[in-house]
Amino acid sequence: MTSQLSFEVRPNPQARSTAERERVLEAPGFGQTFTDHMVSIDFTEGEGWHDARLEPYGPLVLDPATSVFHYAQELFEGLKAYRQANGSIVAFRPYANAARFNASAARMAMPELPEDTFVESLELLVQTDREWVPTTEGHSLYLRPFMIATQAGLGVNYPSKTYRYMVIASPAASYFAGGVKPVSVWLSTEYTRAAPGGTGFAKCGGNYAAAFVAQRQAVAEGCDQVVWLDAVEHRYVEEMGGMNLFFVFGDRLLTPALTGTLLPGITRDSILTFAADLGLTAEEGRLSIEEWQAGCESGELTEVFACGTAAVVTPVGSVKGADRAWTIGDGTPGPVTLKIREELMGIQYGSRPDTHNWVHKIA
Repeated sequence: MTSQLSFEVRPNPQARSTAERERVLEAPGFGQTFTDHMVSIDFTEGEGWHDARLEPYGPLVLDPATSVFHYAQELFEGLKAYRQANGSIVAFRPYANAARFNASAARMAMPELPEDTFVESLELLVQTDREWVPTTEGHSLYLRPFMIATQAGLGVNYPSKTYRYMVIASPAASYFAGGVKPVSVWLSTEYTRAAPGGTGFAKCGGNYAAAFVAQRQAVAEGCDQVVWLDAVEHRYVEEMGGMNLFFVFGDRLLTPALTGTLLPGITRDSILTFAADLGLTAEEGRLSIEEWQAGCESGELTEVFACGTAAVVTPVGSVKGADRAWTIGDGTPGPVTLKIREELMGIQYGSRPDTHNWVHKIA
């Protein structure tokens, strides 16, 4: 696979030593240390995409009036490179990330990037920095493609005429320090993540910035994460933090339907697809907080889990709101949650068959 752009390769003369890299890989955390290189591609209106390059990782020099600083015209993606048992390095459904990247770009009035170029940029960075892909089970190399508006000048009538697409990479352990331990969640009725017609389905930074205050409130209430409700009635469940939610009713899965206010998660879509392989039925719909609580109290709703690229599959153990609180099942990870997590990670790391052809070999 080759894109229409030719990438210039500029190796980093100050790449970290083997010893330095191995020290990082012993306990990489999440998103704290970055590899030796990054990818950059520029866009100019009338010229299109140009100056594709792999170069040493380092700071950017931008004018203080650069559009991204003032009008938040930017977006990003997140996916991982996995080292499989046979030594090969793969990505999981990178073309799905490319398609979602372009859907976000269209919503943010930004230029779309050819999908082949998106995937080639990931391949080039991972192949160059392949020694940064961890060998420890459950660890991976987190990839962060993003795009920013780079035109300098203040004025809100039109979007920027210039942009920069970039990819950086960071070795990653588990997103949540507790691993697969259940998280507690806070029902946010005071704040709303997204409204119909807004940018909820786009993976743009403004959605996350607006979420910080509610997440801080959740922590103040003794919870790990915030659960977002719909913007109209503040009753129907949408997402947990930046992750999609699934509700388990025995052998039936229910996840909130995509209404334009939820992020169309690739992990979410994957679970909907392979659920039948595990003898489960999966559907999209809606669930109110009253139905959630009643289902747990009656025993009909047996498990809840969140899913996303960073944290994979994370069980939810308890729920707290301003006027209510309850436990899901016995508060421990349920068998369906663990089965789905094991299946998903098995496909990614190569211990389970890739029957849906989702694994993309990089090196």
